[in-house]
Amino acid sequence: MKKIKEALIEECNNFIEDRLDTINKIISSNKNALLSETKSSAGDKHETARALLQLEIEKASMQLPSVKKMKETLDRINLQTKHDIIHLGSLIYTNQRNYFLAISVGNLSIDKKEYFVISPSSPIGSLLLGKINGDFVPFNDFNIEILEVH
Repeated sequence: MKKIKEALIEECNNFIEDRLDTINKIISSNKNALLSETKSSAGDKHETARALLQLEIEKASMQLPSVKKMKETLDRINLQTKHDIIHLGSLIYTNQRNYFLAISVGNLSIDKKEYFVISPSSPIGSLLLGKINGDFVPFNDFNIEILEVH
């Protein structure tokens, strides 16, 4: 199980790095466009274009704290601890699907098995927190049975 968790955490880190890279590219691209924007004879068009570029930079910059928070959450996962109660970092096998409680990434495939990587604050994540093997969780017209917790 530790190898699966390590692989899932590595994929989560890749997700964070990709997201950070995308945000930084957007910011850099828009800053370059802003710097190269030359004053045209149509002054209003020029000011509108500059304002739109500035808004795009601000919008991308606002995503940085959430990516940082994701990284901090992922760094708090301790692969050495084993608990029977579902908590951050738990690998959960149910009668519906397999979950990894970490950050909101979505579906990942490890060793030809599917794992749905979710945040503890997601709707299903918050329902799973604190549960143990054999518990049932009602979710979206399903009664999810927890088969194993690692």
